[in-house]
Amino acid sequence: MNLQSVSSERLHGGGYAPVAQRNRVLRNTYALLALSMVPTVLGAWIGVASGFAQAMTPGIGLMVFLAGAFGFMFAIEKTKNSAAGVPVLLGFTFFMGLMLARLIGAVLGLGNGAALIMTAFAGTGVIFLGMATLSSVIKRDLSAMGKWLFIGAVMLLVAGIANFFIQSSALMVTLSVVAIGIFSAFILHDLKRVQDGYETNYITATLGVYLSIYNVFQSLLALLGIFGGQDE
Repeated sequence: MNLQSVSSERLHGGGYAPVAQRNRVLRNTYALLALSMVPTVLGAWIGVASGFAQAMTPGIGLMVFLAGAFGFMFAIEKTKNSAAGVPVLLGFTFFMGLMLARLIGAVLGLGNGAALIMTAFAGTGVIFLGMATLSSVIKRDLSAMGKWLFIGAVMLLVAGIANFFIQSSALMVTLSVVAIGIFSAFILHDLKRVQDGYETNYITATLGVYLSIYNVFQSLLALLGIFGGQDE
């Protein structure tokens, strides 16, 4: 590839991947993202039905979540270019659904719990569609957002772990609101990276967008449970 063709690619999207490859990665990302919702829902249903998440103490649940999530993400990174990549990713989404069971079970215990879950699902869908549309409309390079969003996500994680011990309702509400903002921006950023040719692995792209959707849904559901919950 000569300097002229490199410059042309940058002018037309920023990355080096051909347009056909970018479109293929984007289609595969959307398809795998849709597929990943199946084991997530299955994991959440099994978790609620079996009482698996409720059986663990909050401390053990946090340790299992952190160890499992980071362990799976490490495995996904190692297998993303092999035939094992998709099954490992789907296993991760099942695990994440299982870990969501505690929150879903608590919300289902409310008089309008099922309606709150559907509202959170619909709200997450609206946010995703909005960010996906923006990613296809915005022409400027958003890759510089990544480091700031990453710093924000790390601070959220640290504050969330701290609040596990502090148990502050006000802080939990604040973190949920901030999380919706940060991870909504992450959806935009990650999809734009694929469209601009910076991300060429659809498994990695799917993992990033999935985690953002998961966090948006979880935060929305927590807020709805706090402010919109009705006792039975």
